[in-house]
This record gives sequence, structure tokens and C-alpha cells, in this order.
Amino acid sequence: MKRITADNFDELYVDKIELAEIDKFVCCEMSRQIHRYIKGMSGSKTIMVRFEESLSKLSVPEKEKAIAKYIDLNRKAISGLDWKMVIARAAANYCDTYSYWHRMISNPRKTVAYIQRIKRKYIKFHCVFEENGKFGIKDHEGKILIHPLYDFLRTPYVYVDDLCMMPVIAKKNGKMGLILPDGKDTVIAEFMYDDMQLRCEPPYFEGIQEKKHILIDRYGAKQA
Repeated sequence: MKRITADNFDELYVDKIELAEIDKFVCCEMSRQIHRYIKGMSGSKTIMVRFEESLSKLSVPEKEKAIAKYIDLNRKAISGLDWKMVIARAAANYCDTYSYWHRMISNPRKTVAYIQRIKRKYIKFHCVFEENGKFGIKDHEGKILIHPLYDFLRTPYVYVDDLCMMPVIAKKNGKMGLILPDGKDTVIAEFMYDDMQLRCEPPYFEGIQEKKHILIDRYGAKQA
């Protein structure tokens, strides 16, 4: 570890209180970004309020994880996001003087370090992997969410108004169904459909069985 001196103090020293406060205000900025995303997707005010109410019950670390999970299913939410601006706004909420704020955001090493930190917190994308010709899903750390047992998997990229776990469309033995990415391959809609489509509004799934179209919500319940 590089030794901290008077010359490199501002570059290397990390104030734990400052770090926690910046994390808190970055979290607020990311929440606002989701708010703007839902609004831009023509979501209702009710949807935005419900999302924010879900976050309000959580601690900052819990909010970070929840927002990261939301972004994983709604990657367009951060499309074009200016990460430096997120840091600048968060720092503005933390700093009590303009000179302190300006000194903070004018330090390129510090800014890059903060950007890398928030990206590690909020960009945690899952990935589909193949094993012996079958497909599964792992999280950003390599933990198996869905075991490689399926001929086809499709993760739903939809924006929802709460923080629930969204099911995954899967194909097994020639039939389609819905399973949860819970590490247990929990089936919530049996593998009985000839095809299954993703809808852009609730109920999010449409199963097709012998030309009959059946709407299915994210909990596996069939809709009339």
C-alpha cells in the first residue's frame, strides 16, 4: 500500500464519513434516475410512488442492492447516464462550500475512484451460460440462479413498480414455462405451453397452448 504523505494526502486519503455520505447521496441520485426512467416509459405517478415507497423502507446498502437488481432487469434505465454528473450532484449535496465541492470534483483520481465504486455497486448484470448443450443463469458473482437444465431461457426486461423477483421464460422437453431465478429452479407456471411471449404491461406473460392464448402474471396466476 502506498504511504500517505502531505503531498498525496488528497489523492489517497479516504474519509469514511465522507464515503458513507457520498454513497447515501449517490443512492438518492440513482433512485431519481429510476424515477425518470419509469416516467419516460410512460409509467404512472402511482407506479413511481410505489417504487419509491419500496425503497424508503430499506437501509442504504439494501437500497443499493435493490436498485442494482432493478437495473439488471431494466438496463435501459442507465443508458446514456453521465456517471460523473451523478458524482457531482451527490458531492453537491454533501459539501457545505462551493470551494470544497469544486476541489472534490476537480480531482480526477478521486472522481474516477468514486465512479468505479458506484459502478461496482449498481452494475451487477446476470449472464446466461451453456453447459452440455443446456442453458442456465449466473449472477454477477458467478452464483448459479438457474441450473443448466433448459433448452431456452429468456429473462424479462420489463420495468415493474416494486422490487419483486421476476420469473424467467424457460423451455424444457419441448414445452415452455416460467421459473424463478432463486437457485432452486422453482416452477411457477408448468411446462405445458407451446410458446410463451413477454408483454410490455401486466400481466407480463402470455402462454400459447393449442392456439389458445393464456395471460399469466409474475406470480404464475392465470388471468381471465
